[in-house]
This record gives sequence, structure tokens and C-alpha cells, in this order.
Amino acid sequence: MLTTFLNHQWKAFWRSRNRKGSLATQIVLIFFILYFLAVAVGLGFGMAHFLLQLFPHQDIIKSFNGIILYYFAFDLVMRFQLQELPTLSVIPYLHLKIPKNKIIGFLNIKALFSAFNLWPFLLFLPFCFTKISAQYGGFVTLMYLVSILSIAVFNNYFVLYIKRKSITNLFYTIAGLLIIAGFAVLEYYKVISIMNGSDAVFRIIVGQPLSALVFSIAAILIFKMNSHYLGRNLYVEELGSDNEKKVSTDYPFLNRFGRTGELAALELKLILRHKRSRVSFFMGFLFLLYGFLFYKQEVIAANAFGQMMFGAIFMTGISILMYGQFMFAWQSAHFDGLLSNKVNFRDFIKAKFLLFTIACTLITLLASFYGFLSPKLLLLHLTAYLYNVGFGTVMVLYLANFNYKRIDINKSATFNYQGISANQWLLMFPYALTPILIYLPFGLLGKPYLGLILVSAFGLMMILMRGYWVNFITRKFEQQRYKIAEGFRA
Repeated sequence: MLTTFLNHQWKAFWRSRNRKGSLATQIVLIFFILYFLAVAVGLGFGMAHFLLQLFPHQDIIKSFNGIILYYFAFDLVMRFQLQELPTLSVIPYLHLKIPKNKIIGFLNIKALFSAFNLWPFLLFLPFCFTKISAQYGGFVTLMYLVSILSIAVFNNYFVLYIKRKSITNLFYTIAGLLIIAGFAVLEYYKVISIMNGSDAVFRIIVGQPLSALVFSIAAILIFKMNSHYLGRNLYVEELGSDNEKKVSTDYPFLNRFGRTGELAALELKLILRHKRSRVSFFMGFLFLLYGFLFYKQEVIAANAFGQMMFGAIFMTGISILMYGQFMFAWQSAHFDGLLSNKVNFRDFIKAKFLLFTIACTLITLLASFYGFLSPKLLLLHLTAYLYNVGFGTVMVLYLANFNYKRIDINKSATFNYQGISANQWLLMFPYALTPILIYLPFGLLGKPYLGLILVSAFGLMMILMRGYWVNFITRKFEQQRYKIAEGFRA
């Protein structure tokens, strides 16, 4: 049955009505995945060097042990944002003589084919073979690899389980976010230290290698829980709240977001099919080279993050700025149609947030090559990413409610000033100045890393409050929509 399901998925892809667009999307995704895997290999073989740079006064094994669980905590957060639910249209198979466990088995196996499950091996395996093996021997090294594999599998199925549960119960989503936020707060106030805890856990594995099987047991348990839940709720993913069949988009990775993903897919088509929107969206990838202007070796060595903050935010958030400054004018030609159709405005706003998050994530990951200049820049980019996704998206979408100027998206972007208003200038000031003002006091006091932590915490807090901001902006949009429509008609 596994080969049968794979065959059906293959045929469904090649027979889809937007095969060319889907194929182009898959090629681009494969390119990005290969690029980031190559970056992971580079970081893996340079792990010893990077650890000595980051923790010069600490034993290198202790540093390595300390970052393992830190990595997987970050991995868990990223999976919640980016990992897709493995989908298989189960409805055509339910009336056939196919055991449920075959369908569930396919979904579980498909879930393992994720770049998230490959990255930890590329990052940690070279160090394990070169340093851990040399100091502790082959059996301890094997148990290290078993631990890393088990934690990756645990994260994989834990995220899928929580996401599936949150489809039917919002409590699980809120609880997951609160747990992550709680650990972040405890780490910030030094009540606990994930790094020290991680080192303690792997020191136990060095002394008692078989204790690594605890992680394997946890991975097996969450796998069983996931399978059991699927067995009882096999229909939930394919049926909407009103027993309507889920509409498939032409971009499969957006399917798991339901109606929000469908609206995001429609806007992605709009972006790719029109000159001005396409140029504005993809300009962000060209601006990645601006880092060579902002990042000077003497500035990096002095930890002068305040001087580099604008450059980092500008590069990682340029897609939000370039495309978001004309929100909702991109849809001005059919804005009246949006108001007259059965479109849930909350889903409409969530689709904007989703597109901004995806674009910002891609650009931030691409900007990771600046880590070869200095690992400090990776921390700076992470701070800028959290700020852009948390605060920047909210600022852009709120000010969009006061943009009443229509634009023609079929015209070229070159020397085209249509739709530009005072809003664009108003947007730049709070967007650029807020993180610098948060960081500045700590930079002046000689605590640059504390400044980065607070900017990151501000961005993370805004991300955790996204549900509130979606509702807030939706209410504002509902108040302003007729003014916006009138302006677009002019």
C-alpha cells in the first residue's frame, strides 16, 4: 500500500491543473533546502571553531553539550511555524477495503521526510565523530547519535500531534505557546539555564550511555500517541467545520492553513503574475547583498550591534517593507469584489501575516551565509527576524488601513510613484527606530547582548500576541473598508 499511495501522490502532482506552477515551486524549494543543508554541513565541520569563538573560556565538550537541547528548543519553535502537516486525501480511500493503519502508516512515514529531521545530523555528526569519539569512544558516540535522532523524531511527531489537536481544540495551541514563553522567561531571568541543563543531561549519557534510550522511549510514546489520535480522527483534516470539502490550493505547502492558506495562495498568484508586485516582492532577495555595506570587521569586533541593527532589520524585513507599504492597494482592482464576496476578514488578515512570515523566514535563512563573517551576525539576524515577524508585520498591516491610493499592478515598478503617500514615510520611522531605541541604553552601558535579548523578547512577545493583533487589525479593517474602497475607486 505504501508504493500505491506514493504512486497516487505522484500522479496527482503531474495531473494537477497548475502543474507548471507547482513544479516551479518544488524546484525552488529543493534549491533552498539544498542550500541550507550545505550551510548546515559547513557549520557542522566548523563547529569546533565556532564554539571556541563563542565560548572561549569554556571546555569545548561542555559547550557542545550545552547547545544540543538549545538547538532542539529552537527547532521546536521553528517547526510550529513552518513544518507542514503531511496530507493525503483520505476520502477516496475510506470506502475501499483498506485498513486504517495502512493510511496512518503512510502519513507517519511521510512526516519523516522533512529537512528539519536531517539538519541536526549534519550539524552535530561531524563533531561527534571528531571530538566525542576521540575522547569517550565509539559506544558513547553511538548513544549521542541515538539521542539526537530520538529528540528529532520526538519534535517531529510532537509538533504534528499538537497541530492536529489544535485543529479541534484551541487550548492546545495556547498551552504550547505559554510553555515556550514560560521557558523563555525563566531562561531570561536565569531561574533555569537550558544550556547548563543540556550539558548535565549529556554528561549523564557519557557516564551511563544506555540512559540515552530515555529519549528513544519518549519518541516512541509520542509516535504512538500521534498514531492513536489519527486512528480516532482520520476524517478531521479533510472536513471543514461545516462539512465542506477542503479546497486545495495550487501551492501544497499552504494547504494545511485551511481558508487562510487558500487566501494566501491567491495573493501569491497575484504577486507572481503581475509586474509591480513581483518586483516589489523579489527585491528583498537582491537587498541581501547590502550586508557587505553594513557589516564591517571593526564594527563586528566591537560588538557595535546598534550600528548594524538597521542593516539587519532592513535586509531581513525588506520584503515586508517593499510589499507591505502598498497593502491593500495590490488588490485595489478587485477590492469591491472582496467586500461583496463571502470572505472572512479575519482569515484575510491572517493570510497577510502568513505571507509576510514565510517571506521573512526565507530571506533570514538565506542571510545566514553572513555567519561565515562572524557567528555574532546570526544572533543579530535572529533578533531582526523576531522583530520583523512580531512587530513589523503588525505595524505594516495597521498602517495599511489608512492607505486609500489605488495602484495598477500591471505597470512596471521602475520610476512608478503611483500609490505612494505619506504613509510610507510614517511607516519607516517607528519601524526603524523602535529596535534601536530598545537596544541603545544597553549598548551605551556596554551590555550589547542584553540589548539583543530585549529586542528579541519584544519581537517574541508580539508573535505570541499575534491572535490579539489579528483581531485588532481586523476590527480596524472593518471600520475602514468602505473608505479604502472609495479611495480605490477614485
